[in-house]
Order: sequence, then structure tokens, then C-alpha cells
Amino acid sequence: MLKSRFFALVLALVPAVGFAAGKVQLQDAQIDLQDKASLQRGAGLFMNYCAACHSLQYMRYSRLAEDLELTPAQVESFLIKGDAKIGDVMKTGMAKGDATAWFGKAPPDLSTTARGKIGQEDWIYTFLKSFYVDESRPKGWNNTVLAGASMPNVLWDLQGIQRATFEPKAEGGHCALAEKDGRCITGFVVQEHERGRMTEAEYDRAILDITAFLTYVGEPARLHRESLGVWVILFLSFFTFMAWLLKREYWKDVH
Repeated sequence: MLKSRFFALVLALVPAVGFAAGKVQLQDAQIDLQDKASLQRGAGLFMNYCAACHSLQYMRYSRLAEDLELTPAQVESFLIKGDAKIGDVMKTGMAKGDATAWFGKAPPDLSTTARGKIGQEDWIYTFLKSFYVDESRPKGWNNTVLAGASMPNVLWDLQGIQRATFEPKAEGGHCALAEKDGRCITGFVVQEHERGRMTEAEYDRAILDITAFLTYVGEPARLHRESLGVWVILFLSFFTFMAWLLKREYWKDVH
């Protein structure tokens, strides 16, 4: 019975591991949810660049203010757009019908996009760094992590305009990064006149902040769980030490 449960657990994890590893080379996000400044910057970037299309319908502005150590006045001034109130959930300002008409399908809610799959944080981080110009696409953009993504690169003014570099694909070979039109994409370049408002390091930091924010939104309780984890380990260590002393006291006469 125990062995069958073990194999069932392994099989349940296989799809998640496959998603994370798969054919996509994911970069390690290395987020720190205890870095409140990073979460605050990520919230600001999300509201400025993502919230016009994507909602966070399971998160309230009031919870955001409490967890990220922001005052209600700061949230209302810098994060809330339109006529939303501090107690409202974080909905997009775009009507679903308009979104469907403009994009063919309404952009998804991102409340839980960073939760539930192994490596999902790395996927988001890599995805937001992997847009490149593709003139064959209707909106002019493509992505090496999610080929044919309908989402354009809304952060292009920060990152600059990336253009893919190619090399012929070897017969029977595999492209390490991505494949397009029978060729391997080997990387990206940004021409001098197409640079964004941020340096590469600054943009990486911004994407890390957005990824950290979405990870927090996916599981807000994780903030408190991780902060409590240190104290739990210390308590267990102290309890183990006391148990060892008690055991030694009880058994000293036996020897």
C-alpha cells in the first residue's frame, strides 16, 4: 500500500516537472518574497503595464496594502486606477466583451498563474524576457518560451526591441533555445537605436520584481509561512536538544 502511494505521488508530479523542464530553457528567477521593496516595485510595474488587460480577481487592495506594508493612501495614489476602492478586488478596467473583440480571447486572470506548477516562477521570469520582433505575426511579436503567444511585448519601452539571432538547424538536431521556420534561435540583440529606457541589468531587476509580485499574489500566506519557518526550525532544534538532555537523564543509571 505504501509503495503504491509513493508511485502515485511520483506520477502526479511528472506533469509539473515536465512543464518546468520540458524543451524550454528556463532561467532561475531567485525571487525573495521577504524583500518588501521588490514586491512593492513589482506591484507598481504590474499596475502600470499589465493591469489594463489582466486582473487579479482573488486579491484585494486592502490585503495588498497590509502585506506589502503600504498605507491605504499610498495604494490609492499609486496603485489603484479608475474608481476602484481600497476594499475592492483587483479587476482589470477592460470589459470582457471588448477584450474578446480586440484580442480574440479575453486575457486571463493572473491571480494564480505563479502557483501550482514546479518552476512556474522561472517560467514567468523567462517568458517576460523572451519577446522578440517577428514581422510575420499580426502584432509583430513572438516569444521563445511560448511560441505564437497572442500577448505583445508591453514592456518593450523598458527592455528595448529585441531581435532574434539565428543559425541553421542541424539535421535531426535540437535547438537549445527555440526553433522557428526550421532554424534555431540562438539569442537576442538590441540595436543601439532601439534600446529601452532601462539597461539590461535594470530590466532583469524589473522582471524579477514582477515575478516576485505575481508569486506573492498566487499565495499571499507564503509571506507569513516563510517568515515563521525560521522560528519553527529554531523551536524544533531547541525541543530536540531538550529531549536529548531528558533522554540522557533518564538513561544515565541504566549504563
